[in-house]
Amino acid sequence: MEKLLIFPFNGNALEAIDCIKGQYEFIGCIDDTPGKQGTTKWGFEVFDRSVLNKYKDAKVLAVPGSPASFKKRHEHIGSLNIPKERMATLIHPSANVGKNVTIGTNCLIMAGVVITSNAVIGDNVCILPNSVVHHDSVIGDYTLIGSCVAVAGNTKVGRNCYIGSGTNIINGISIGDYTLIGLGSNVIKNAPEQSVLAGNPAKEIKK
Repeated sequence: MEKLLIFPFNGNALEAIDCIKGQYEFIGCIDDTPGKQGTTKWGFEVFDRSVLNKYKDAKVLAVPGSPASFKKRHEHIGSLNIPKERMATLIHPSANVGKNVTIGTNCLIMAGVVITSNAVIGDNVCILPNSVVHHDSVIGDYTLIGSCVAVAGNTKVGRNCYIGSGTNIINGISIGDYTLIGLGSNVIKNAPEQSVLAGNPAKEIKK
């Protein structure tokens, strides 16, 4: 069984550990903060980056990002300086992935997620529990999708976006790159790049 390291030690990492379910041998987490390093209360280790050389054959799942830092996910993941083929994709056994779905490298698909026919999930994407991505939709690289989000069919969500939990996105629209959508929003029209949307219906509140 392949070994797995998760970077960094954050909430996404804790949820990712629950997704492993025998798919990998979990070694521990990687974090740059000395105060986080050592043995956790759950019994696994948090290492500094030297562990990447100690376990050169281990796969790595990189899941940084929050509403405050999502725009820099590509920088944080890239800072690991490891080849793409070393990155893992982890799909919880209870997720339902339909026919002809494409899922990229270094993706985390959590429990209860449904991805239906012909959807495309880019690289470095996190989809939190019980979200649905419908047919023919595209989720761009480095995007984070919260829990209980519904992305209707033929929708395009750009690169480095953050879609807050409980959001509904109507079919056939586009969400521009680097866009933040607030919790529980209902998005019914296209969103420009670098925008911040919230509300029902969602409106642009900040550029």
